[in-house]
Amino acid sequence: MTAREGHLVELVDDTGSPHGEATVAAAHQPPGRLHRAFSVLLVDPEGRILLQQRAPAKTRFPLRWANSCCGHPMPGQSLFEAANRRLAEELGIGPVDLAEVGVYVYHAADPATGRVEFEYDHVLRADVPADLPTRPDPDEVATLRWVDPRELEADLDADPGAYAPWLGGVVNRLLRPAPPAADASRAVPPGTPADEAPERPGGR
Repeated sequence: MTAREGHLVELVDDTGSPHGEATVAAAHQPPGRLHRAFSVLLVDPEGRILLQQRAPAKTRFPLRWANSCCGHPMPGQSLFEAANRRLAEELGIGPVDLAEVGVYVYHAADPATGRVEFEYDHVLRADVPADLPTRPDPDEVATLRWVDPRELEADLDADPGAYAPWLGGVVNRLLRPAPPAADASRAVPPGTPADEAPERPGGR
């Protein structure tokens, strides 16, 4: 188990209201415990998004293609602070200006590792230059590539097994963002049901 599996995550109900905490490892044991997470999409001036192929050592969905960066805020931690921390750890970049474009709840079991993702996922976007320098950590990231998000949507349907099961929902929120909220750090405040996108092949 990696050191990060012992970190704490914030448990939430289906409206995003916190009600406790658990370790990363415990939250991802079957059947999964709903917890707060974030998914970052880095977008270049042409509208392409940076994908990462998850490293072989990942405990959930290794070697699947996923969005630029994912993670969990610690209980009570700002989403943007947590996301910039993970961008630095995984990709060697940041800090960047982040905006929340939507939230949704998803559940997915990894048949290869037996772990379960059950997350109240805040989708965050950052606009970055086309020549953005990156220094990916090989323990986190196998490789990187830039893709057109609409072409990616088509490939998610054609070859879902190549992608992490949350990616479709993340891309959907990027292309169809929710209206901005008064509190930019949390577009869907606690007590408001998230839009639960129907699970699609390859979709998070």
